[in-house]
Amino acid sequence: MALKITVIGTGYLGATHAAAMAELGFEVLGLDVVPEKIETLQRGEVPMYEPGLRELLGKHVAGIEGSSGRLRFTTDFAEVAAFGDVHFLCVNTPQKHGEYACDMSYVDSALASLAPHLTGPALVVGKSTVPVGSADRLAAYLAEHAPAGDGAELAWNPEFLREGFAVEDTLHPDRLVVGVRSERAERLLREVYATPIEEGSPFVVTDFPTAELVKTAANSFLATKISFINAMAEVCEAAGGDVAKLAEAIGYDDRIGKKFLRAGIGFGGGCLPKDIRAFMARAGELGADQALTFLREIDSVNMRQRGRMVELTRQALGGGPFLGKRVAVLGATFKPDSDDVRDSPALNVAGQVHLQGAQVTVYDPKGMENARRLFPTLGYADSAREAVRGADVVLHLTEWREFRELDPEVLGEAAAARVILDGRNALDPALWRKAGWTYRAMGRPTA
Repeated sequence: MALKITVIGTGYLGATHAAAMAELGFEVLGLDVVPEKIETLQRGEVPMYEPGLRELLGKHVAGIEGSSGRLRFTTDFAEVAAFGDVHFLCVNTPQKHGEYACDMSYVDSALASLAPHLTGPALVVGKSTVPVGSADRLAAYLAEHAPAGDGAELAWNPEFLREGFAVEDTLHPDRLVVGVRSERAERLLREVYATPIEEGSPFVVTDFPTAELVKTAANSFLATKISFINAMAEVCEAAGGDVAKLAEAIGYDDRIGKKFLRAGIGFGGGCLPKDIRAFMARAGELGADQALTFLREIDSVNMRQRGRMVELTRQALGGGPFLGKRVAVLGATFKPDSDDVRDSPALNVAGQVHLQGAQVTVYDPKGMENARRLFPTLGYADSAREAVRGADVVLHLTEWREFRELDPEVLGEAAAARVILDGRNALDPALWRKAGWTYRAMGRPTA
């Protein structure tokens, strides 16, 4: 008999996972405790922007004309327990307020709500990013509180989704990691992921602690690469070097690679910053804090980039106060192909410049609504040209393709001064300078 799958938590991770499981041919039931979210998903709509996700939901949500009908949603844990063989936990693990540590309350609450209803054999699979050691604790809780006892097992299967590529990453993962304690758990997960395994996705079987560490280790390594090249940009500024050429040259070394070596205003979003901070906090609890002291400097370099961009903007405006100056900001999301503005370096810079007295106008292709909610006092425009109108300086802070394809000449006609600061080192300096712009980026020669 075909496996039935449930997905608990239908935010960014859960909605994508549920739709992808339906695409792989499974009957899927998604659960969330927020009724409005369920109503939105039942209409085949998504509460966030993610390329391809709305189309995938429309293809499978029951009740939509022409859909497979394989995907439904509920708010009832009893219904989920009765329906599913494999239950994926996809709830949020934010940073605790005022601390580095991870807030496990949503995961704990989801498991506490599900466990009493598990009367028969079931596999609960954690996908949320959690502090190492959490799976051991949750497995013990499950065994104690599920009526099925040992028949209700836990496994850990971390997610490696890149915002903007989440659908692709779920259907065609570059690796699958499963922390399991039994052959049955491994067999069930091999069945769930049979299609990507057949397509060649590596399937790594490990214990609980290793599975939990893989995601935080991967994110810490990516954060290290980004902050490393940003630190090199600081040195290039001081020495008169070109960080873009430096990155190109070291990127040819296969041991280093070209990816994540573009200097700029640093990383943000809902994962990388909070994950490396939670990793540091957990290492301290385990008595291994010295092993991760380097991550404190990684975090510090990253946050410093935002302040450096503000100072670069001040220099571009003559070095005095921001009062009365008009600043255009291209980009609000933390990365392109997303509407996510959580811990966005772009919005942070825009907010700092605004708080220091400048009149700031922001434009982003997808993140305007979320940006307005977070920073209602900033100005917002409906296009790049409108944002730039009358601006004394333009800040390029999110590397959307739309911004790379802008015509510098046309944009220059709207601006009060042709000065652009490329906070992502993603624009072509020669093209902008040819159109009469003063182009400046961190760690790059000014001419």
